[in-house]
Amino acid sequence: MKTGITGGIGSGKSYVCKRLEARGIQVYDCDAAAKRLISTSPEIRRQLTRLIGPDAYLPTTDNRQPTLNKAVVARYLLSSPRHARAIDAIVHPAVFRDFQSSGIGWVESAIMYESGLSRLVDRVIVVTAPIEVRIRRVMQRDGISREKVLEWMNRQWPQQEVRQRADFEIVNDGQTDIDEQLERILQEII
Repeated sequence: MKTGITGGIGSGKSYVCKRLEARGIQVYDCDAAAKRLISTSPEIRRQLTRLIGPDAYLPTTDNRQPTLNKAVVARYLLSSPRHARAIDAIVHPAVFRDFQSSGIGWVESAIMYESGLSRLVDRVIVVTAPIEVRIRRVMQRDGISREKVLEWMNRQWPQQEVRQRADFEIVNDGQTDIDEQLERILQEII
């Protein structure tokens, strides 16, 4: 049985995953995997270079792997929804294949439904928090403005829509006990 964990930016899904890992449950991190694969996969490098151009990766003078040119890729990605979908069409399938071959039963992704990853899991847990709590967390964590946080939030599905699709919810409002909620869910799914 595969279990997905999702939640919007600032919801605290990474914290919940750390609580799971403290219980001995390994969680596959899609963001970390995407970064690793973008850096190490020659096929992804070829596809992104073909899509974005030769500036997609920074050249190296030694035998190291070329490094993603984040500024160029971000500019391309944010310039149109079509560009974002084109990058997703390259990266998401590679991450999905990597997850499926990992043997790990739990997976964390902020875009579980948007990416189609939900089709690869048997159940989904959504981590939620009040919008103002999420905004404050991201502003403090990333040192960015409220407007920038809202811009990122607006690129994700609304929390209410994700909550309606998920099988379980963990409220991470800073007051409700996370471990108690996790214990209840683990008892139910085991």
